[in-house]
Amino acid sequence: MSRAVALIRGDGIGPEVADAVVEILRASGAPLEFEEVVVGREAEKRSGDPLPAAALEAIRRTRVALKGPVATPIGKGFQSVNVRMRQAFELYANLRPVKNVPGVASRFQGVDLVVVRENTESLYSGLEHTVVPGVVESLKIITEVASTRIARYAFEYARAHGRRRVTAIHKANIMKLSDGLFLECFRKVALDYPDIAADDRIVDAACMRLVMNPETFDVLLLENLYGDIVSDLAAGLVGGLGVVPGANLGKDAAIFEAVHGTAPDIAGQDKANPTALLMSSILMLRHLDLPEHAGRIERALLATFAAGVRTPDLGGTTGTREFARAVAARLD
Repeated sequence: MSRAVALIRGDGIGPEVADAVVEILRASGAPLEFEEVVVGREAEKRSGDPLPAAALEAIRRTRVALKGPVATPIGKGFQSVNVRMRQAFELYANLRPVKNVPGVASRFQGVDLVVVRENTESLYSGLEHTVVPGVVESLKIITEVASTRIARYAFEYARAHGRRRVTAIHKANIMKLSDGLFLECFRKVALDYPDIAADDRIVDAACMRLVMNPETFDVLLLENLYGDIVSDLAAGLVGGLGVVPGANLGKDAAIFEAVHGTAPDIAGQDKANPTALLMSSILMLRHLDLPEHAGRIERALLATFAAGVRTPDLGGTTGTREFARAVAARLD
């Protein structure tokens, strides 16, 4: 029986990488039925809203979405579609596995860590106002409920995947109430998992350690803004945002996405790398209890890299469509 999945092609290079990934998924025989959902620039043109009600209803109905990159205006324009979707479906956990990909150049080897980011509050609550002209106040919201929930998710993930340590990243030495609450919740939850080591680091020190000895980390637990920054930093350790997956998970829905930007400068030129979205689709297949299809695609992707097939961002010359065909050809 096929499983319905909402397909969000996104903006810029989004449609190209989405089409490439769908081609591979279909070649793998994965029992998926895609329902296209339009959000972002095109949706804004059609309806005046980059995240229309019809899109939300489709995701609510399918409960699973595969999403290409969607543009967010900087300093003006509409609120981030990504943030709105996470809040609409209470996708409280952002999961970013970061691991060396054989055949992809990197300054570091032996990197195998997981970034778990609280996805619904902190400064991304979007609560801002002008106090007086020239003075803007942004509110950082940290709650016991959300902090406890994400800490428990991190430990449950660690236990389910054979991870040995969860490290909370914070700035409780300065923000003693907000980050202090986050850290307090983490420590309370850690008591329920005596089989998993638990420690914490101040965020600036953790960033320094990541770019010196990333292999010392296992599972990293962070608030929303810190998690956004550190997850991109971690991706840079293994070759960039083009080779890491992303998932946004909640009780009633899950959205799997490419975490890189829309790259409008190369859109439509058949140069985009579909690897990030493909790896996200592998996470999606495992979420849908289709591990055999996930494993086949992952092995085919790694074999493609091992054969020296790379897109321009990774130093190769292979186009988006050709890369997809190369992966599909190695499925067996």
